[in-house]
Amino acid sequence: MSIDELAAVLGWCTVINLVLLTVSTVALFLLQKVVLQFHERISGLSAEQLKPIYFQYLARMKLLWIFFNLTPYLAIRVFILG
Repeated sequence: MSIDELAAVLGWCTVINLVLLTVSTVALFLLQKVVLQFHERISGLSAEQLKPIYFQYLARMKLLWIFFNLTPYLAIRVFILG
């Protein structure tokens, strides 16, 4: 695999994971009651316990996206391909 191909793959991974992060965030905020009811039923946790878990999930997903997708893509585009 060449550097150009790697940059293309990382670029698409970055876009796809950003879309997943955005959809997750929007779904958790717009469909909060439905999501809370579903997770309360299957996990036995209360809404007060679930809300911080959702926030942690979004924060971890964003950090992983930045660390594994965005940073390598930008490094290749800026420093290697110019």
